[in-house]
Amino acid sequence: MVRKRPEGASIAEQGTGAKLVAPSAERNKHVIAEVVKAHAPTSGAALELASGTGQHVVTLAATCPGLRWQPTEIDTERRASIDEYTAESGLPNIRPALHLDATKTGWAADFPPQDFVFLANLLHLISAREAQTLIDETAKVLAEDGVCIFYGPFKRNGTLVSESDQAFHLKLITQDPEIGYKDSSDVIEWAKGAGLSHVASQDMPANNLAIVLRKQA
Repeated sequence: MVRKRPEGASIAEQGTGAKLVAPSAERNKHVIAEVVKAHAPTSGAALELASGTGQHVVTLAATCPGLRWQPTEIDTERRASIDEYTAESGLPNIRPALHLDATKTGWAADFPPQDFVFLANLLHLISAREAQTLIDETAKVLAEDGVCIFYGPFKRNGTLVSESDQAFHLKLITQDPEIGYKDSSDVIEWAKGAGLSHVASQDMPANNLAIVLRKQA
């Protein structure tokens, strides 16, 4: 299903031309890029799921120039924004954005094996079942020894770590009781069940977390 974006989530403002500007992406793109640089392979194919505005992928592509980046996004307006950021960057290692619903069963078959997969700020906006489907498909699309990183807000051992997280989680589940923050331990267990091993969980600014996983050879 195509789930409606909850009110207050994935906020983006109109920039110049087709570009959209997400303030949170602007704040966190460089620190995310450093984590990706530390864990991703230095070369190969890289797939970004739910790329959003495109602010992340151009920063990632500049930081990891040996990777060939494929952004994807379900929203037409956001794909146009991604492509404009890409064109403006002049970077040769970003392909045009593709339409993809990463919560749909079977999408991995549409892509060649990927050495790296990155996802930011989606798992709390979809249901647990959809999150498990996304993780299963990510495991299928990864090449042997491939790495993926899931970034965003998570519960830790069943606990929401700040008052702002508690308020946002409540706002999300009030709009749609199937969505809301996932527990990092559940995500890791789902990933293990799909054949991925847990490499690291790194604390990030604004109480976010980067969960690093590797496909077992």
